[in-house]
Amino acid sequence: MDYQNRVGSKFGGGGVAGAAETNVDRRERLRKLALETIDLAKDPYILRNHLGSLECRLCLTLHTNEGSYLAHTQGKKHQTNLARRAAKDNKDSQLMIAPAPSTVRHKVFLKIGRPGYRVTKVRERIDYDHLGQRLSEGEGPPREGLMVQVHLPQIKEDVIPRRRFMSAWEQRKEPPNRSYQYLIVAAEPYETVAFRIPAREIEDEAEDHTGWNWSHWDPDTKQYSFQFMFRN
Repeated sequence: MDYQNRVGSKFGGGGVAGAAETNVDRRERLRKLALETIDLAKDPYILRNHLGSLECRLCLTLHTNEGSYLAHTQGKKHQTNLARRAAKDNKDSQLMIAPAPSTVRHKVFLKIGRPGYRVTKVRERIDYDHLGQRLSEGEGPPREGLMVQVHLPQIKEDVIPRRRFMSAWEQRKEPPNRSYQYLIVAAEPYETVAFRIPAREIEDEAEDHTGWNWSHWDPDTKQYSFQFMFRN
């Protein structure tokens, strides 16, 4: 670079280089350094098009020769995109890592079919409020519910039947319908049975003071009975 004959410099001495000349000199030095240290054959982002030009597939830039491309790889834009790509690849690799195997042991047993059951609709006028206070005769509102009796003659020893309520979005057997929910009853070795019931709020047996919500397992007759009421 010619530094002579510049304003502010002495004759025969180095002139003061401007910002443009400094940048050109820096890019040229980086290009020469890159030519000596970088193997373009191993660069995954370089692409030579049908016109003979070079393209950077990472930054989507076009370059006339290898020197221009190498100078670009040392620039801020290319380095920033490399950092972003590395962060994205690292995040994707973390998502692809398989979760640790579950330590919960799933029970495997031979199912013998569905148990026998009977479902009875309950409709009674309740003479108690939700706090257990007795109301005048005919004052309490009518409430509806269901009484379910499940006969389990071949239930396993020391197994107590279980029940739970499931929303329409938890099950995978039918298309979800917000108008319904499901009552699930399970007891080994029988198949789990489900009853589709209206999606109404159900009273909590633990908070019921009227005695209309109850459950009972009779180990002698092998019958599981329970009743629940819908909240008004």
